[in-house]
Amino acid sequence: MTQPVSAISRQTPQQQARTAILNQLQECLAPGQLLWTEEETKPYECDGLSAFRQLPMAVALPNTLEQVQAVLRVCYAHNVPVVARGAGTGLSGGAMPHAEGVVLSLAKFNQILEINAAARTATVQPGVRNLAISQACAHLGLYYAPDPSSQIACTIGGNVAENSGGVHCLKYGLTVHNVLRVRGFTMQGEPVEFGSLALDAPGLDLLALMHGSEGMLAVITEVTVKLIPKPELAQVILASFDDLEKAAEAVAAVIAAGIIPAGLEMMDNASIRAVEPFVQAGYNTTAAAILLCESDGTPEEVADEIARMSAVLNQCGATELRVSQTEEERLKFWSGRKNAFPAAGKISPDYYCMDGTIPRKEIGKVLRAINDMEKQYGLRCANVFHAGDGNLHPLILFDANIPAEWERAEKFGADILELCVEVGGTVTGEHGVGIEKINQMCVQFAPAEREAFFAVKRAFDDKGLLNPGKAIPTLHRCAEYGKMHVQRGELKHPELPRF
Repeated sequence: MTQPVSAISRQTPQQQARTAILNQLQECLAPGQLLWTEEETKPYECDGLSAFRQLPMAVALPNTLEQVQAVLRVCYAHNVPVVARGAGTGLSGGAMPHAEGVVLSLAKFNQILEINAAARTATVQPGVRNLAISQACAHLGLYYAPDPSSQIACTIGGNVAENSGGVHCLKYGLTVHNVLRVRGFTMQGEPVEFGSLALDAPGLDLLALMHGSEGMLAVITEVTVKLIPKPELAQVILASFDDLEKAAEAVAAVIAAGIIPAGLEMMDNASIRAVEPFVQAGYNTTAAAILLCESDGTPEEVADEIARMSAVLNQCGATELRVSQTEEERLKFWSGRKNAFPAAGKISPDYYCMDGTIPRKEIGKVLRAINDMEKQYGLRCANVFHAGDGNLHPLILFDANIPAEWERAEKFGADILELCVEVGGTVTGEHGVGIEKINQMCVQFAPAEREAFFAVKRAFDDKGLLNPGKAIPTLHRCAEYGKMHVQRGELKHPELPRF
């Protein structure tokens, strides 16, 4: 049983200050809603990027808006950092605690507040799981489109913080395209609202700013999302290729033909061989790569689009095309893609999932470069990604028990991200920056751009207490990393367009 905060030793002024803060926090919360011992806070020391860990000073588990507001006001008054946390499924260290700070867990905010079938909206608390929204409105023939692979566990608050995507984001958009309104609190505990239930909101359009803000601007307590009708029919083409570059060219060719599939995903041979024994999705394990190309809509629309995509894929050298004939078979084809990450855990003790985005025309070039990096670092890499929008997810396989393997994996990942920038892409697509990619932000953005980012943060969080040390690198950090011409603010390859 947790001891009373007042019983903590007060041998030093620092301990006395800590105890005073914990006592004030405890007054804001009910019994059992404040954790501070090592045993209690250990489960919160990291998110899905478990290579980086840090115990927080305390973890707050509020279940009312008043409690959230009170915790923030106490922390603001005492200059205590706050890291908001959802399900902890993030992959960039965005929810890693601050040693002198409080983790503000929103896991108890897990209620669906309203489903409005007429307006096709759902208003939910941030701790509601992504998949739970679609399950709750399925009887109405509606669903929530963004579908990250972790949708069975990830929460909508975290989805907003990272601007999550999913296999159907090519046609239906990322989280930012499917959210109408966000409510929450600033670090000072002031209530804020972004967006509107109407077609437009008065004043500055700050709703998009909240998406991908990684908990650095406000604490989200309510989200209203768009719901869309479930398509009458969905079919997926499973296309096999004997050459990686042919598959990459096929991705660009499908889009160039004026077709926007509901989903367009790619997996290389390493990921195919990892997945097939794991879920038995029916993949050709001898293929160099496969594409999953989905069409949805009315039966007539789907038949036309499947025929057009099949023609393009054949022209690009597909060795085999299989079209799902039943909903069960469609889900089976997708099961391999959805389970690619856990399948990697069956063939390697550890894996490091990267997240960069590149122009579609550069997919073949970047995959060749990753293959060369495998030889350079002596590590395997399985590639599975959202090919339609160029969002890569290389899975670097390593064994943390072997000395220096993690360091090689980390450098391997850094090289991939910096290559993404070099070819005109970006260091992240949907996983966020967190602490994982903060050095690569030095490569992508010049000092003036980073200062603009800090100016936005100061406008919301004047003391810099919300999730400090994440996402935006300082000029000093970039100088130490040595990847930016900091004297003149020059960016490598300024002639290349950036996303």
